[in-house]
Amino acid sequence: MLKSFASDNTAGVHPRILAAMASANEGHAKAYGMDPWTSEAADVFRGHFGDDIDLYFVFLGTAANVLGLKSVTRPWHSVVCADVAHINVDECGAPESVTGSKLQVIPSHDGRIRVMDIVPLMHSLGNFHHSQPRVISITQTTELGTVYSPAQIRALADFAHANGMLLHMDGARLCNAAAALDTGLAALTRDTGVDVLSFGGTKNGMMFGEAVIFFNRELASEFKFIRKQGMQLVSKMRFIAAQFIELLRDGLWLENARNANSMARLMAESLRGLPHVTITRPVEANAVFARLSPEHIAALQKDFYFYEWDPVLHEVRWMTSFDSTEEQVMEFVHAIKRLA
Repeated sequence: MLKSFASDNTAGVHPRILAAMASANEGHAKAYGMDPWTSEAADVFRGHFGDDIDLYFVFLGTAANVLGLKSVTRPWHSVVCADVAHINVDECGAPESVTGSKLQVIPSHDGRIRVMDIVPLMHSLGNFHHSQPRVISITQTTELGTVYSPAQIRALADFAHANGMLLHMDGARLCNAAAALDTGLAALTRDTGVDVLSFGGTKNGMMFGEAVIFFNRELASEFKFIRKQGMQLVSKMRFIAAQFIELLRDGLWLENARNANSMARLMAESLRGLPHVTITRPVEANAVFARLSPEHIAALQKDFYFYEWDPVLHEVRWMTSFDSTEEQVMEFVHAIKRLA
């Protein structure tokens, strides 16, 4: 069996979610979201995020980000994001290709961006020679495993709205952030001024499926067409809906995220102080970044699957998952200790 700390994408599916999909597989149901599971899932989401949201299911995180951004931008707009943002680094140019909008990338601070970093871009507002900043996009948790606090999100949202812009959140790991901050999902999104949310399920125990949530329904007026044209209108939508029902209705999302986060903390705490390992980033959710020698990285990768995040600095990323166990983490820790 693969011993992986490469990504929470390498984990399997939570047994309860598999069972929910199997239950939804009984008999026939109307297609394209006109089934009882999709209706129930919408109720569950409203219980977390509020009654006045517009909710749409898609297959992929990249699709959730790109189509969500497409719904609120035009080709002369720009999207402001961190240099390490998933939409900038890991989506193969899809945001710019599909939306036609320019990504305006700014240096991040442990993955996060700040209002003061965005202010210099505002000189282009109203200048027809320049792309017009329309959206600030943040990732929660960030690509470097750090977390935006509610106050940090609110500051970005207030700045965006004061300048006629919107705030988009890539929430592929929003559950991990909420677990880390011991807060609800709405407290990190609608309550802080987020306008459009890509809400992830795949990285937290689901087989597939993400959600695009609009906290201002006017922004979603054309999304049903954008989703169809974007090839993300799921015909058998009940199988995404059934997964989200099981994940969100009674706290499984939080249980899964807490386990992933606690296993990352265990790993980091067990490795701190080792002379041949340097923890390079704050460990706030379910990611551990560290620097090792190239020889040690190569030796570890013979038995464990993980990414060398920065080959120049020999910085690696270790991700824990909803199903990571203390035994697995300590096996990995002992393998690292033996390298000394």
